[in-house]
Amino acid sequence: MSLDTKRYAQNLMELARQERREEEYFQQFRMVNDGINRSEELRDYIDSNHYTSLQKRNRLAEVFGNALDMNIMNTFFLINNTINKGHTEIQLIHDFIEHYYHLRGTLYGTAYSVRELDGQSILDLEKAISDRLNHPVKLENKLDEELIGGIKVVVDDYVWDGSYKTRLKNMREELLKDDNYDGEEEFGETIKAKIRKFDLGEKVELRTSDTVGYVDVVADGIVKIRGLKKAMAGELLQIGESVAMVMNLEEDSIGAVLLGNEKRIVEGDQVITTGKIVEVPVGDDLLGRVVDALGRPIDDNGSIKASAYYPIERNAPGVVARQSVSQPLETGIKVIDSMIPIGRGQRELIIGDRQTGKTAIAIDTIINQKGKNVKCVYVAIGQKASTVAQIVERLRQHGAMDYTTVVCSSASELAALQYIAPYAGCAIGEYWMENGEDVLIVYDDLSKHAIAYRTLSLLLRRPPGREAYPGDVFYLHSRLLERSAKLSDALGAGSMTALPIVETLAGDISAYIPTNVISITDGQIFLQTELFNSGNRPAVDSGLSVSRVGSAAQSKAMKKVSGALKLQLAQYQEVLDFAQFGSDLDAATKKTIAHGQRLMALLKQPQYSPISMEDQVIMLFAAQKGYIDDIDVDKIDAFEDDLLRKMHDHHDDIMEEIRTKKIISDELSAKLEEIVSDYAGVFRRLNNEA
Repeated sequence: MSLDTKRYAQNLMELARQERREEEYFQQFRMVNDGINRSEELRDYIDSNHYTSLQKRNRLAEVFGNALDMNIMNTFFLINNTINKGHTEIQLIHDFIEHYYHLRGTLYGTAYSVRELDGQSILDLEKAISDRLNHPVKLENKLDEELIGGIKVVVDDYVWDGSYKTRLKNMREELLKDDNYDGEEEFGETIKAKIRKFDLGEKVELRTSDTVGYVDVVADGIVKIRGLKKAMAGELLQIGESVAMVMNLEEDSIGAVLLGNEKRIVEGDQVITTGKIVEVPVGDDLLGRVVDALGRPIDDNGSIKASAYYPIERNAPGVVARQSVSQPLETGIKVIDSMIPIGRGQRELIIGDRQTGKTAIAIDTIINQKGKNVKCVYVAIGQKASTVAQIVERLRQHGAMDYTTVVCSSASELAALQYIAPYAGCAIGEYWMENGEDVLIVYDDLSKHAIAYRTLSLLLRRPPGREAYPGDVFYLHSRLLERSAKLSDALGAGSMTALPIVETLAGDISAYIPTNVISITDGQIFLQTELFNSGNRPAVDSGLSVSRVGSAAQSKAMKKVSGALKLQLAQYQEVLDFAQFGSDLDAATKKTIAHGQRLMALLKQPQYSPISMEDQVIMLFAAQKGYIDDIDVDKIDAFEDDLLRKMHDHHDDIMEEIRTKKIISDELSAKLEEIVSDYAGVFRRLNNEA
């Protein structure tokens, strides 16, 4: 019973009392309730969100004619509309009738059957159960074809289940439990004995307790449960062959979300607590695998041998357990590693409109971790299964699946599985972090994650807030992203770097979810649609993008060659806007524009082609010293390829020194100036001759 409809049912009863028409209200609602229970078409119509209160009232008038009191129905729909929640009419009627009997000291329950029971059968059931409980009982009859046959009765905290469905299920479990048969003859005799026992028509009696309950309502992947007085938030519940996770702990019921198919679950089914919260397998056996939100393999590569099981919800490391982020996590993308450096243990948001290359940056970063002792987790939330398959194949082609786990909860899966997917991926990464290893985790994307949580919250009748999101949507992402950290040396110095992705609409980073995640993370990489469409890819807006860790996550060599890069690009954008007015430009302005154009060309980079740190340093050194300023913009790519080839072929000792020492000494700087200057001159002459 919903607390909202229960309260409004009491208000409706109080109104009937004031009018001294309790019996008339009761008779009206019982008539409508009986009609709804007999007609599935009428039930679907009244329970639908597609019809207005007026249309529903008129439909009832068509069915019941003059027997329907329109004044009472007008009052009923007026009160129902104040609940401000969809399809509550049937529940409100049920709660009114239950409250009516409660005031008269009578328990109100439901008898489920495949066919409508006659009046005498219901009276016999009421008498039998009244004698059993030593309390007056009144039953309504609801049809449920899932029972196959027999009757199931639910009254208060009791369930009497004599349905064929339950008895066949029990028979199957008994046969599977005892599999020691001497030949087919004994097996056949056992089945015959079970069938004879089945024909006796025994009933299963259940009373709810601290650990046992029953399904009160099931719809849209949500289960309302009576009983389970000691259930925990986030606990796993067993409902037949399905499982559910507790989300709401209410005064008289529990709200849970199904993590499996709901088709086989009906009202009155037994629910048992497991004493466990949702957990996933962790360990090195998950590397190279594609799993669902519960850690079950979905790649047809056999089972997974788990090193341990971690709960998906865990406390984030405290302040004492952390240390400052100081070690770079190289993405292999020039524009990011030079201006928006990411450190191991940092949380860097990737944000932008759809189709601007957000996922491409994350995948390139994963590919670039090859040989760097970084394990990766890619969490796909609400993506098309075909898109995830393409990403997995691309990672496999680059050898990145050897150190990567993909957690997939596609758009076709239940909202509950999309909700828990990032927490499951985070738990998988935490195992490696706590064992002193470095981890990169990508959440693609948290916009769809928030939508899945909003769906669950609305179905669970939680109060909606801004944009219909529940009030704790900030906590939804903060408790996830706070689990990324650089652990202290005493705890093994492991790290987990998070790259959450958020999608914007028309570049609006001030929307609800984007501002939430921006305030949680340590910086953002903003992708601009205009840059993407103009061919500047990756389409990173260097003005709006920022890393709050900054140069602490850069090598000294990279820091030396990229220090002024962001300022130079900002000056370029400023004078470029001014130049659009068509006024005459002085030599300094022309030089700034020319240099900026070449920087933009240099920072372009094809997808799936991450560049090593030493190669980036060489090209940024050439840009810093002005050696690219006299090269045509359309020749920058060729200059880069030729210069890097020359450095690797003839000056590999210099490349090795940058790679290992990660610093550019004065002596090395002088050598580089000589080499790059000579080659730039040769390149210009060759192109001029051409």
